[in-house]
Amino acid sequence: MNILLITDLYPVKETEKYTPKTLLNFVKSWEELGHNVTVIKPNFLINSFIRKKPFYKEGKYGNVINLNYITPFFNVKKAEKYCKIDDFDIIIAHMPVGILFADRLRKDFVAGCHVSDIQVLTSPLYKFYFRHALKKAYQNSKCIACRSEQLKNKFLKLFPDMENKVFTAPSGVNKEIIVMKIIKNKPVKILTAAHLIKRKNIDKVILAVNEFPEMVLTIVGSGEELPKLKKLAGENVVFKGQLPHDEVLKEMRNSDIFILPSVNETLGMVYLEALASGCITVGVKNDGADGIIKDGENGFLLNSPTVDEIKHVIKKIIEYIYPQKITDNAYNQMLNYTDTACAENYLQQILKFFDKNAKI
Repeated sequence: MNILLITDLYPVKETEKYTPKTLLNFVKSWEELGHNVTVIKPNFLINSFIRKKPFYKEGKYGNVINLNYITPFFNVKKAEKYCKIDDFDIIIAHMPVGILFADRLRKDFVAGCHVSDIQVLTSPLYKFYFRHALKKAYQNSKCIACRSEQLKNKFLKLFPDMENKVFTAPSGVNKEIIVMKIIKNKPVKILTAAHLIKRKNIDKVILAVNEFPEMVLTIVGSGEELPKLKKLAGENVVFKGQLPHDEVLKEMRNSDIFILPSVNETLGMVYLEALASGCITVGVKNDGADGIIKDGENGFLLNSPTVDEIKHVIKKIIEYIYPQKITDNAYNQMLNYTDTACAENYLQQILKFFDKNAKI
């Protein structure tokens, strides 16, 4: 099939440091499955400037078409300079900018739902234009792919009338990183890895682990909260700074527990990678990886991202009679969450709404 992906959540060049690679991974998997994929990246310049994103001149970079706009009221016709929209079998749009762009094409399209979309649909900041336009675009879409079960629940609370065209489309991990880890001793090494901003709640992890001097907490990442976090940290806390992806995975394989009490996560690839790396993984209930992490079965979920909750879960893990069962369950689950399997499932779900006789 010829697939068109429209989104601003995509690296023009793979060397970009801070652009998430989740949608890039979908594209790579679709290409491995034999599909031709073109990406249109509508770049709203003011938004890019505010968020300090890298700037690229308008044009085609490999399979990525970068289109720059001063306002979000897109002239979608200029995409035709680089590709013919009618040549695509399926159009998939992610993020508010991508969905609004796709809606203006007046073609059948798939709308992906991220945390950013829920924020636009609920925040007073977007009341006068974007909220209405995005809601209309979702109504016009052929189907809606929510990036996690929790996002699906949040979306349907807003729009229960769209239930018949909503499904989940989680990301997967590279099958080569999935390992079976044998727990020989009680867990003592804790890891967290994130962009160090307030909503990640790394300060809560530090304050909780300070109560367990026999444990070592390793923190991977950089960000505006770093100076504050260093002031809170005890002698059993190690800061590694920003690390290459392969080094982060190495830290996961060398750790017993992974804790990230982050809120407002779309899914959180880092949780999937921690599960795949054999960590006893801890997230937050009703957020991010809840649904993939099943409390007490393949990991643990905090009722809320507080110091007391984190301390409670750490004690529970220490006292857990069969910690090996947790990691074994995570291993078996992640075998079904490879990037290829998730990418193929995404397309299979889409085809149910387009052509019931089509096959991937």
